[in-house]
Amino acid sequence: MTMLIREGTLEEAIQVVARVTEFARGETVESMAERLGENKSLILVAEKAGAILGFKIGYELDDYTFYSWFGGVAPEARNEGVAQMLLEAQEDWVAEQGYKTLKVKSRNQFPAMLRLLLRNEYIIEKFEEKPNLRESRVHFIKAL
Repeated sequence: MTMLIREGTLEEAIQVVARVTEFARGETVESMAERLGENKSLILVAEKAGAILGFKIGYELDDYTFYSWFGGVAPEARNEGVAQMLLEAQEDWVAEQGYKTLKVKSRNQFPAMLRLLLRNEYIIEKFEEKPNLRESRVHFIKAL
């Protein structure tokens, strides 16, 4: 059975959030909706055999910049290319909407995500140091 990448809902995304133990903050549908606010946004989900296995959420920062805010892959679907498929679908949609740059942040504690971004030609724009170095944020940008 193949993986389907499609536009989804916050309710679908939260199904994966609940299964990803690495997420420090307990997001809810309400907290995610509040973060998106009135901004133009995109919610993508990865679905296989009726199960939601990944998600990627982003929103507009300005007329030229889209921010890839929050994403994750369920533990049972890792190393199957789900994050890559979601990233590519998001990049395609963002470019189609006319944005010129895509921004994303990750943390030192997520080396797989850092590698994914570098492999996909994102460049480091800034390093945000935290007392716990593993929690430091790495800011990336990609011109589309």
